Amino acid sequence: MTGRRSSARPSEISDPTLKSLRQPARRPNWRMRFMAGLMTTLWLVVVTRLVQIQGLQSEELSRVAARQHQIEVEVPARPADIVDRNGKLLATTVVTPSLFVNPSRLDVEPAFVQRLAETLELDADNLAEQLERYRDKQFLWIKRRLTDEEVERVIALDWPDSSFGFRDEFLRQYPQGRLASHVLGLRNIDGEGSGGVEQSLNYLIQGKPGVRRLVRDAMGRIVEVSFDPRLEPQRFETVQLTLDLPVQMFAEKALDQVAEAWKPAAACAVVMNPQTGEVLAMASRPTYSPNDLANVPANAWRNQAINIVYEPGSTFKPFVVAWALQQGVLKPDEVFDCENGEYQMGGRLLRDHHRYGKLSVTDILVKSSNIGMAKIGQRLQNVALYDATVTFGFGRPTGIDLPGELSGILRPLKEWNSYSTGSIPMGQELAVTPLQLITAHAALANGGRLITPRILYGVQGNRSDRDSLFLTSTDDPDVAVPATIVTGTVPEEIAEWVVEEPMVQVVERGTGRRAHLAPWTVFGKTGTAQKFDPETGTYSETKYTSSFICGAPAHHPKVLVLVVVDEPKSGETHGGGLVAAPAAAEILQRTLVYLRVHPDRDNRAAAAIIRSYQ
Repeated sequence: MTGRRSSARPSEISDPTLKSLRQPARRPNWRMRFMAGLMTTLWLVVVTRLVQIQGLQSEELSRVAARQHQIEVEVPARPADIVDRNGKLLATTVVTPSLFVNPSRLDVEPAFVQRLAETLELDADNLAEQLERYRDKQFLWIKRRLTDEEVERVIALDWPDSSFGFRDEFLRQYPQGRLASHVLGLRNIDGEGSGGVEQSLNYLIQGKPGVRRLVRDAMGRIVEVSFDPRLEPQRFETVQLTLDLPVQMFAEKALDQVAEAWKPAAACAVVMNPQTGEVLAMASRPTYSPNDLANVPANAWRNQAINIVYEPGSTFKPFVVAWALQQGVLKPDEVFDCENGEYQMGGRLLRDHHRYGKLSVTDILVKSSNIGMAKIGQRLQNVALYDATVTFGFGRPTGIDLPGELSGILRPLKEWNSYSTGSIPMGQELAVTPLQLITAHAALANGGRLITPRILYGVQGNRSDRDSLFLTSTDDPDVAVPATIVTGTVPEEIAEWVVEEPMVQVVERGTGRRAHLAPWTVFGKTGTAQKFDPETGTYSETKYTSSFICGAPAHHPKVLVLVVVDEPKSGETHGGGLVAAPAAAEILQRTLVYLRVHPDRDNRAAAAIIRSYQ
């Protein structure tokens, strides 16, 4: 029927669109809320970290980045040259290439290894074993300190890329060969001082290493080298010794003659300026050359002047006489009864080499009477004898700047007995080093001053830490010298009397006549000490240590010489006046002429000697 309204209600309409409009809206999903919150938090963390990196940690991170691209490499300082007191070169350093390989990039083919070994005169089997053992490493030394010819031959080999290279290293050389080798010592392949001043003065010689900064790119390649003067190595230019090269040559030549004539087990010579304690020469036999270390005998490494001890024998007697005079128990003009060569001292029978009757104090030293010295010892007694020994520096190292110095042997006073009262004045029951003995005699020669012997003359060059090296600056700001230590022994008048009277007479008419020099007044003392045999517990009848100490001019001496010969074998007699005195006198005479010491007796004789050397 037309025109009729529908009776359906709005709620009953079935159109899905209208139905959906009437439904209430759903709540947001919880997962969506979680994800939105998480993303917001992450963005906040990122923003906060960026602010921290760009602001608060920018400097620190810049340093970290720089460290990753910048490395520091230690640059060793070139060791200082060693020169004598006049600047003559004794040791120097040159730069030489050393060969290394990168085993991880090197194919170890037997044929190539064989060619490389032949090129460098190496053992092929050992080389192959090394390369195999270091296959996973990036560095291996093949041979160090190559010659120019070896470098050319190595380069000519067919090498894989980036598998080898050369690195410059320091090589120590000794232009004077074996001269003063025991004083100098040497430096090993790693540049470490070993023996002699190379070891004891290494703190001066080696210098302070510097630092070189290298910048790398992302591939690890070096793209920049930074030079900073404040980080460069610091070193002294030269370390100057008290040695005088010509005097050293005189001593070496004299010892060669002693070795040839007497065939000793060992020998040494020391030359000293007694006024300053400066050692002008120090030589030992057997010896070696630091430039050629192949087949060096084991006993050749020992510096006999500081590394052996022996009983000084009669060379010790002047100290006992000087101390007895100082203590007031002896007068210079006294006379002693030497008992016609035999003297019963308690339970001990003492004998002299000759049957002496009455002897003055001077003649007791001139004729080296053991009985006369024992009687002087009885006046002093053990406490005073011990004091004399200690006062003249025995029983302790002298303090010279050389490694391995022995202290000698001096038993504690409580172990001395009545035998010691007679033995010590004869130079027995104690052992000394040659350097101790000449240092003590220098105290008599210079008027009673015991001076620490010196081998370091000074250093030249500038180093920031020089003030901490216990050196005294001179007028030259680039030169520094060590301090001198002096202690007293006996009064000057006593020291002068012992040297200028009895010790001069030893050379004029006593056991040291072979040391007489016409132009100069020479003083001296012989020593012939029987060596103690530990197997028998007695003194040997065949093994001796022969020695002689001498100096000139007697008044204010300029030169002091000691020669010690251990176990001379040639000849029938081995007295110090026969074995050691001629060598000591030859060294003394040549040194006096060289130093132009004015003669105090005969100018014409001096002129004739000078002409004979020209």
